[in-house]
Amino acid sequence: MKIYAVGGAIRDTLMGLPVHDIDYVVVGSSVHEMIAKGFRPVGKDFPVFLHPETQAEYALARTERKTGQGYKGFHFYADPSVTLDQDLERRDLTMNAMAQEVGPDGKQFGPIIDPYNGQEDLAAKVFRHVSDTFSEDPLRLLRIARFAARFPEFRIANDTMSALKAIVQAGELNALSAERIWQELARGLVASKPMHMFQVLLDTGAAKSLLPSTLTAKLAEEAFRELLIQYCEASSNNLEERCAIILMDLSASEIRSWAECVRMPIEVRDFSEIFSELKVLVDRHSEAAYQAVDVLAWFNRADVWRKPDRGQALLNLAGKIGFNVSVLVAAMRNAQALNTAEIIAGVEAQDRSNGERIGSAFEAARLAAIAAALQS
Repeated sequence: MKIYAVGGAIRDTLMGLPVHDIDYVVVGSSVHEMIAKGFRPVGKDFPVFLHPETQAEYALARTERKTGQGYKGFHFYADPSVTLDQDLERRDLTMNAMAQEVGPDGKQFGPIIDPYNGQEDLAAKVFRHVSDTFSEDPLRLLRIARFAARFPEFRIANDTMSALKAIVQAGELNALSAERIWQELARGLVASKPMHMFQVLLDTGAAKSLLPSTLTAKLAEEAFRELLIQYCEASSNNLEERCAIILMDLSASEIRSWAECVRMPIEVRDFSEIFSELKVLVDRHSEAAYQAVDVLAWFNRADVWRKPDRGQALLNLAGKIGFNVSVLVAAMRNAQALNTAEIIAGVEAQDRSNGERIGSAFEAARLAAIAAALQS
């Protein structure tokens, strides 16, 4: 048997990027031999094993055949007769279809094995699919969209773009699980140029299937895309921030609906919803002065009383992208600085066990503190 490092580890090494994980392929072996050597089987759909010492994953070389719709509709064949070239042929892009042998000491050695000219496409900065079976797996469309966000200087080869469009036209995206859709979108959102991912979704026609209809329509506007590029560059690559920026022109109900469709994490969903409501508040202020009651309503929505860090993060993001929220920051700090004991002491003694009465006292005190900050 021979062991090879494959895929992203080879690509990133050639690009001078840090390598965090290495995928290993084992050629000329069997399930029985791997177990006999101390590897522990963990694969459900095809033979994958954990190394007895490092716990790294090692997969037997395999081929695959399309048997149904979606990225799970494949039959995998792993056998000692499967060659390295055959295993590499089933991979998505030429830049991910390279390998290098691994010695007994765990170190890579020898030449880069590159049967599909991945090094050539890396040098030319081209995303090119390996074989005609590429369009059988709809997940590959999202992977390339995500790669476009990570490697924005790359372009998609014409024949690969045609293959991506074929995936959309065949309705294969409908077979993707919500979790996998979100997983790929989330990785693209925190990449260096997230708007490149959305451009791929637009160009292939996938946006209509994967994104909220309002967002898809807005993304079709060049001015809107340019604004989002500017905002994303001003923000950090924090997932909550990036997601909030992309969705900020959607209503909270639209965000909630899409979040349920893609199984978005609750904390990311809430941050995006509250930020979109902040944008409504800020936009309203461009036409008239802030009203203390509206500001208090947003503070309550953001729950800046129990989650002050989130409230500050939301306002910080608004400030980063150019919204004038300094007065809101001052108002929040004024309201948060109120003395709880004093407010309760100001309530009639017989009402101090009345939750509703106490709540009203806090609302009134906070409203007054906000109004004072807005007027200063």
